[in-house]
Amino acid sequence: MAGRQTRKRRTKSDPWAENRDNGWAIVRDHPIFRRMHNGHYHGLLAADGELPSEIPAVISAYGTIHFNPKTRASAEDWAWTFAHLLLHAGFGHLDPRAVPERAIEPNTYTPSWLTFPFQPHPAYRAACCALIDQYLLTLKIGRPPEALPDAPGGTAELALAERWWDSAIPDEYRRHEFPDFVIGDAAMAKQADHRTKFATGVGEAARDALAEAGRDVTRGAAKVPRVWDRALNWFVSSYPLLGALAAGMKLVADAEVARGWDISIAAVNAEAAEIYINPFAGLTDEEWRFVLGHEMLHAALRHGERAGWRDHYLFNVACDYVVNGWLVEMGVGELPEGLLYDPELKGLSAEQIYDRISGDLRRLRKLATLRGRGKSDIFGEPLPHTGAPGRYVDLDDYYRGALSTGLAYHLSSGRGLLPAGLEQEIRALDQPALPWDAQLAQWFDEHVPAVEKRRTYARASRRQSSTPDIPRPAWHRPDESVRLPTFGVVLDTSGSMSAELMGKGLGAIAAYARARDVPSARVIFCDAAAYDAGYLPVDDIAARVRVRGRGGTTLQPGIRMLERAEDFPADGPILIITDGMCDVLRIRHEHAYLTPAGASLPFRPRGPVFRMC
Repeated sequence: MAGRQTRKRRTKSDPWAENRDNGWAIVRDHPIFRRMHNGHYHGLLAADGELPSEIPAVISAYGTIHFNPKTRASAEDWAWTFAHLLLHAGFGHLDPRAVPERAIEPNTYTPSWLTFPFQPHPAYRAACCALIDQYLLTLKIGRPPEALPDAPGGTAELALAERWWDSAIPDEYRRHEFPDFVIGDAAMAKQADHRTKFATGVGEAARDALAEAGRDVTRGAAKVPRVWDRALNWFVSSYPLLGALAAGMKLVADAEVARGWDISIAAVNAEAAEIYINPFAGLTDEEWRFVLGHEMLHAALRHGERAGWRDHYLFNVACDYVVNGWLVEMGVGELPEGLLYDPELKGLSAEQIYDRISGDLRRLRKLATLRGRGKSDIFGEPLPHTGAPGRYVDLDDYYRGALSTGLAYHLSSGRGLLPAGLEQEIRALDQPALPWDAQLAQWFDEHVPAVEKRRTYARASRRQSSTPDIPRPAWHRPDESVRLPTFGVVLDTSGSMSAELMGKGLGAIAAYARARDVPSARVIFCDAAAYDAGYLPVDDIAARVRVRGRGGTTLQPGIRMLERAEDFPADGPILIITDGMCDVLRIRHEHAYLTPAGASLPFRPRGPVFRMC
């Protein structure tokens, strides 16, 4: 027995515990969670009754993960479970400040480590878990459950929970009764600050990914991100409103392009989704963030196309005042010295600012956009440069989708309030603009009341063939002694007005007048002098009007003649049809202008302007 060697006892390893440890290592080493995990987790015995057998793990309000040691799962399954729980913390589901009162219930579970004030409502918990699972699929961490349901038709936890509160939680999204996360109190949430840690981790992961993508394969060395590249990456990683937009924009930092096109700091072309950078502008990181946000909003809100008949440079200046005001209000970067900014213009649209500033052209020509003094930083065509693609596509759908998605994420994630004007313009992108004839019809509906028809048995109608013997009331219009609705038309008949333009405008007027049961309109022709044609039937306005004058354009005498006419109502609206080559008009009545597309009036109009195209 003495020569027999004593065998050393070997400790048996637990493969299930190894799987659990390996799953935690997968999550712990992922860059987006590097700021969140606390480096350890606590195991609890299922025999103590603190975790049901079907619950693999839960997360406390402090962010600590508690697992069930009796659970048998692979490393990939554990990685999915741990990542799911950490995302609850990162998305703010443990923070009562981000959860509505309706979604919070008193906690009824009594384990020593789970004695926190609140637990989530089942509908809110199901919505949170459903959206987190879909987000986790994009991260590709671990292995998802085989019975994972499809993505629900909602974009935010609260919106989805509201739907399920009013109806019922679908069976495929129902969770077990025991919650996998609990909600702490406000002081606890402020101390843990899971959302800030998660956002920091996401930003660092995005920067690492961009740095890795920018490695120079030929030289084997990493490119050093330039200051404007860091500014653009900041939007992708840290500012959801413009993050999707920034991901699709291309920066062209070419000194030759900047010199050849007189670009002082930056300019943009929406068609190519390119921002042209002057690499010698010498701005800081914060200033480049402001500049890039400025140019991205120019492109996405299609300020170049919205100028229309207006002076493009002056409209660019008006848009600069609006965009710079928004960026300052949102705290995006830092306003570079010398850019256009006036707090008194807060809340005004670009069109309203254009009307204000268009009267002082000499002073405004000296103002500087990001491109330079007296130059527009919105290019109508892409600039030629090295590596430019051969053709471009219309990016309306991309800009609309990027801003709408960014706005939804910004609001749902509680990133703060946005300027009302910016939110309205983003939402308006989803609504197509009305054509000119539809706008004109709305004007008629508002200012030319329809004739009120009544049914009467004074003149019976037997038009119903099924019962020809039964008398029925006929429609009756007021007698001629009752004032009927009418309107005035002042038509520019100068040599610059084409017959096609006049025919299109008069035809539209006649059609809408018939639709409103207007029997006649007061028509005045104007060129060098005014000619009163009197009241004409609406059909004759478009078909049998004989134009008398063909001299220069003076419309004010025609306006004065119409307003002083005793037989024209004091509240009668006036429609002026002109090509814009006319005198300055002063009109007391309600009025509107009908002009060809691209024409501009030599004065600031007080009434709406409809542009025929």
